[in-house]
Amino acid sequence: MASQLFVPFRFNVALYAQDRDEIVCQGAFSEVSGLELTMEPKVIKEGGRNWGDVQRSGPTTFAPIVLRRGVTTSGDLWSWFDVTTRGANYGYRMNGEIEVFGNPSTAEPGGAAQPNPTMTWKLTDVLPTKFKGPDLSSTATQVAIEEVTLVVEGLELVRPQGAAGAGP
Repeated sequence: MASQLFVPFRFNVALYAQDRDEIVCQGAFSEVSGLELTMEPKVIKEGGRNWGDVQRSGPTTFAPIVLRRGVTTSGDLWSWFDVTTRGANYGYRMNGEIEVFGNPSTAEPGGAAQPNPTMTWKLTDVLPTKFKGPDLSSTATQVAIEEVTLVVEGLELVRPQGAAGAGP
C-alpha cells in the first residue's frame, strides 16, 4: 500500500492479529489525531517537608486515535469493526502501526517517486470504537472511509536508524 500512496495520504495504517505478523487491515489516511499519552503523577505528602509535595510517576492513559479521510483497497476495516461488535469475537483486538511519510523522493535514478517513512507509531491492543462512512451522493467524489476511531493500550514511537533525535 505504501508504494501506491497518494500525496494527500501521508499516513499508512496497518493492523495485524496479535498472534501473528500477517496484516489483516490496511489503509492510507490524510489525517491522524490523538497520538497522545498522559501520565497522572502521584502526589505524596511527607511530614516535615514544607517545600512542596513529592511527585511520583502514576498511571499512563492514551487518547483515542482518530483516522480521517482514508482509502483502502478492501472493506477490511469495516469488517473488523463489524466483527468486534458481534458474537464470539466481541472486543477482538489487534496490534498495528501508523507509518508517517515525508516528502516523496526518488528511490532509483529515473524511477518513480517513493514515499520516505520518517517515523512509525506502534500500537498495542487496538480496538475500534467508531466507524463513520462518507455521505453518499452520486455527484460527490469522496473517499471510502470518512473516520475511524481506535482505542489503544500501548503507544510507542519508532524512528528509522540514523534519524535525528533517535534514541539508543
